[in-house]
Amino acid sequence: GALLVVRPDAGIEEPADFADKKIASPQLGNTQDVALRSWLLENDVPARENGGPTEVIPTANPDALALFREGEIDGAWAPEPWATRLIQEGDGEVYLDERDLWPDGQFVTTQLIVATEFLEEHPDTVRDLLQAHVEATQFINENPEEAKRLVNANIEEVTGEALPEDVIDAAWENLEITYDPIASSLLESAAGAYELELLDEEPNLEGLYALDLLNEVLAEKGLAEVET
Repeated sequence: GALLVVRPDAGIEEPADFADKKIASPQLGNTQDVALRSWLLENDVPARENGGPTEVIPTANPDALALFREGEIDGAWAPEPWATRLIQEGDGEVYLDERDLWPDGQFVTTQLIVATEFLEEHPDTVRDLLQAHVEATQFINENPEEAKRLVNANIEEVTGEALPEDVIDAAWENLEITYDPIASSLLESAAGAYELELLDEEPNLEGLYALDLLNEVLAEKGLAEVET
């Protein structure tokens, strides 16, 4: 769930219009930041760090919303639910849905990771965690209304304030909850980060994924295996 949202009065109708505009990303080098910079480069309006005319401003999502509403930035490549908040609270317009850039509309924003040493010493614990993760994913997809209620209750517990239901509902439509790590998209994102000179060395991610235990769990449940 990630969208490029722009202000209607920013005069952005085509890629060339991003020249000399200020566009926020959540954090330097994170997946949305790399996606934004790669898209700008591909459309001949690179970020200034890459010799182009577009100012990319890594900005925490709450701050980006405030700057967007004040007209201090022209757009933001944001994850949910912040993309929806830019639309609903900032009167923003969707310029691009990141799903349109990926095969089958699938790309990763979050991964479940464990330390290699822990995986080697406690495979049964990791397997139990993966089983719970798969079952939680199934519950979410089979019970979306209850899942949204639980998510918002947790948001309220952590932050002290729940999100409006219309924000949760709209943001949910842009998400796909899955136990598939969609490994190919992370590998492509890493290659993009190197091309953008955000990494000093070409990434070697061989062996990054250990999917055997996950695929064991999936096989037991009669579900299709995932691939790197």
